[in-house]
Amino acid sequence: MANLTWKGVYPALLTPFKQDDSIDFEVYNRNLQAQIDAGVDGIILGGSLGEASSLSNEEKRDLLFYSKENIPADFPVIINIAEQTTKAAIALAQDSERNGADGLMLLPPMRYYADSHETLEYFKAVANSTSLPIMIYNNPVDYKIHVTLDMFESMMPYQNIQAVKESTRDISNVTRMINRFGDRFNILCGVDTLAMESLCMGAHGWVAGLVDAFPRETVAIYSLVKAGQIEAALPIYRWFLPVLELDIHPKLVQYIKLAAMHTGIGSSHVRAPRLPIEGAELKRVTNIIETALATRPTLPDYLNLKHTKNATWA
Repeated sequence: MANLTWKGVYPALLTPFKQDDSIDFEVYNRNLQAQIDAGVDGIILGGSLGEASSLSNEEKRDLLFYSKENIPADFPVIINIAEQTTKAAIALAQDSERNGADGLMLLPPMRYYADSHETLEYFKAVANSTSLPIMIYNNPVDYKIHVTLDMFESMMPYQNIQAVKESTRDISNVTRMINRFGDRFNILCGVDTLAMESLCMGAHGWVAGLVDAFPRETVAIYSLVKAGQIEAALPIYRWFLPVLELDIHPKLVQYIKLAAMHTGIGSSHVRAPRLPIEGAELKRVTNIIETALATRPTLPDYLNLKHTKNATWA
């Protein structure tokens, strides 16, 4: 099993499809290798950007097997769990562990607005069913269930619950988590448009979306911030922001797949009920992407930067 530190950049990978709706493993591998070459710290399979709701468990397993065959032995692969029942979540967690996954990203119950007690029991049941390290996905904006600080307090005895994908869209929540729990939970920003701000406030990593199209720029921002080189990171982040805003739209899958196609490491095919964007919408998003490509910044040697122990900055 790979050593999963919950630090750094973790792409929520796209699932490329062919025109016949099957998974395009050739395109997938092209993107995967681009991520590794850029210096990401692990990958997440079957997230929202991976079109998890349209993938069968067999397809998720195929992606896991394929990834493990095409990456270094110590490179972490995290499986997303977004299930409707506790039984199904446990089954997927155990299946993922048997098949070589290195960690799990765990969403609250889907399709049911569980209260705090029900959500905690769901998280605890999954944690008890596996030895894999777990990152809780806290996204009350999209998934309506807020994992509060008191709920994290209740999860402290579960040593394999180690991190949070912080997507509350409240920057102050990074500080609240650190003030209350110190280094008990690693914090990874899950909202592209708040990533640099979250890293400056002490977040340990970034679960990224536009990294699927721009891996080097994403890792460069993370590395520069963690090396304390805020002034060097800022112009890259400002250049990137119009593109990063594609991550906070209901059609983020279509938008980011289009961006990955334009950068040569993806395709724009989506699986129904999603449909390709067209008309004025296509023109608008394409313009954002082409403008970014025309002004793409020259990056420093970010892979050889020395990270500081405490790179928060104010």
